[in-house]
Amino acid sequence: MGDPDVSTSADSDQQRDFVKALLDDVRALERMLDTGMIESGVRRIGAEQEMFLVDEAMRPTGIADRVLSSAKDERLTTELGQFNIEANLSPRLFGGACLSEMEAEMREVVDLTRRAAAENDAHVVLCGILPTLRHADLSLENMTKLPRYAELNRVMKRMRGDDFHIVIKGTDEIDISHDNVMLEACNTSFQIHFQVSAAEFAPLYNLAQAITGPVLAASVNSPVLFGSRLWHETRVALFQHSVDTRTKSHKARQTRARVSFGEKWVDNSVLEIFREDISRFRSILAKDVEIPDPLRLVDEGIAPDLDALKLHNGTVYRWNRACYGVGDGKPHLRIEHRLLPSGPSIVDEVANAAFFFGLMSGMASVYPDIRTAMSFDDAKANFQTAARHGLEGRLRWVDGREHAAPELIRRHLLPLARQGLRDAGLHHGDIDRFLGVLDERVARKRTGAQWLLDSYARFDEDVQPQQRARTLTSAMIAGAETGNPVHRWPLAGTPGRHESRHDFLTVGQFMTTDLFTLHPEDLVDLAASVMDWEHIRHVPVEDEDGHLVGLVSHRALLRMIAHGGTPKGAKAVRDIMRKDPVTITPETPTLNAMQIMRERRVGCLPVLNEDARLVGIVTERDLIGVSSRLLEKYLKGE
Repeated sequence: MGDPDVSTSADSDQQRDFVKALLDDVRALERMLDTGMIESGVRRIGAEQEMFLVDEAMRPTGIADRVLSSAKDERLTTELGQFNIEANLSPRLFGGACLSEMEAEMREVVDLTRRAAAENDAHVVLCGILPTLRHADLSLENMTKLPRYAELNRVMKRMRGDDFHIVIKGTDEIDISHDNVMLEACNTSFQIHFQVSAAEFAPLYNLAQAITGPVLAASVNSPVLFGSRLWHETRVALFQHSVDTRTKSHKARQTRARVSFGEKWVDNSVLEIFREDISRFRSILAKDVEIPDPLRLVDEGIAPDLDALKLHNGTVYRWNRACYGVGDGKPHLRIEHRLLPSGPSIVDEVANAAFFFGLMSGMASVYPDIRTAMSFDDAKANFQTAARHGLEGRLRWVDGREHAAPELIRRHLLPLARQGLRDAGLHHGDIDRFLGVLDERVARKRTGAQWLLDSYARFDEDVQPQQRARTLTSAMIAGAETGNPVHRWPLAGTPGRHESRHDFLTVGQFMTTDLFTLHPEDLVDLAASVMDWEHIRHVPVEDEDGHLVGLVSHRALLRMIAHGGTPKGAKAVRDIMRKDPVTITPETPTLNAMQIMRERRVGCLPVLNEDARLVGIVTERDLIGVSSRLLEKYLKGE
């Protein structure tokens, strides 16, 4: 969640005071490193579990405060969206039964959240991106009411000077703009922490960068956003866009984004990362820092909190993030691996963590300096390939050759991970169980992303996107609650229809979005031809910016003919279109739409978004189809 006590209106003096405190924190950390004050000789692991909350219709529901109130557990906290919750798990020594203990605590806290959600007529979903999310869900009304988030949104919008623009291409494509940072709330992750000593930080951080590609390839779980099939781990592209503060001139200079993999290996110290991030990225958040001088505390042998450094670090989103903390009075360093998506099951998440921790331990003895065996560009390219293609990608490894991701993982990396966990003293039963889960998943090529895509492909083409999304989400909840890993789940849905009333509560759930449209200056005979060719009775008319300006109906063409005109004449569409058609929004309840059609005696309702742009259409035929299918289910007693 970060620090909730940030300033919501930091003036120039406060910003300067904060930057001074930030620089003092860096100097204090440098002194701690020089004097050997950072804890060493011990490794610990930890994790953060993020979750979605959905209602009975599988739609995101902003009730995090109510769920937290019901749960009454200090490990649970808020996230950016009110439909998200985060759990901070206990740190534990890396060894023995640490993995099964992590799994047990995750089950405890997720079950606790599930019970609290059930008390509020909601469910918990473990997934990287919720299939039922819609663009309209990302309004400021759904942002958690904390100063940190409001200030983050205000400052990022000011720095960017424009809306956040997202273009992602996969099997499908999205091209959207959004006016706030709530796009970040589309993503939930399972972030893992690995505590290391100061002396080994640089080589182990580089190692984390090197293994990110193959670890991610085996763990992808976020292929669908707003109904479009994009990257296997769409979170990677979406997160970079969602908090991108760069202006057009910054992008023209190829300035690095706040969300990044990095540009080079670390040479000597964690200070390289903190110094570069402070140099590159302005402070977004600020707070009054009223603590003793951190340098004086260090001289007195007291570990300072370095609040300013941690606050700034929390607004720079490296996929492998360097972290400073204090536990039991001892300062320490951690590598936070932020790539892993939430879900799809707890055992899948722990298997992913076991693979990462095992490689961090096992490869360190084989490649004490990964820089001599692998180029940084290859590590970065592997990361991008894994995010786009998952196990279908090819990764370049230390031998300079490209390998199919499953072959690289099973033949080369899993044995190293297994040995690394053994060397760390983990229980053999845990090693066999969790790495066995990952091995079987990779052998079957059934990641969470592939399960979603294969399930998606089973639906009939005329099944509406929101119905698919609801079915997928419901199946993920059921699969996760079995405790089985995703590669053992049956695919969601079967060919055919599985509607319920929840699929048709609002027009946005079933409206037609693949539209044929006309321009006001188009010929009337083009309108007649489109209607004839595509067997449709209504064609929206929009201007160059996508704003609805009229509607041409089959009835208007017949009326023109009755008055002596002809569709083959030279008249323009603007001459026969209705210039003030009745419109609705995607959020309009279906019952209201039916009443409007009946009272206004219209057979078609164009659907507009908040910018008055055309996003869909609902016709009498759509409503008759919905009604007949639900009536059939009712008569069959379903």
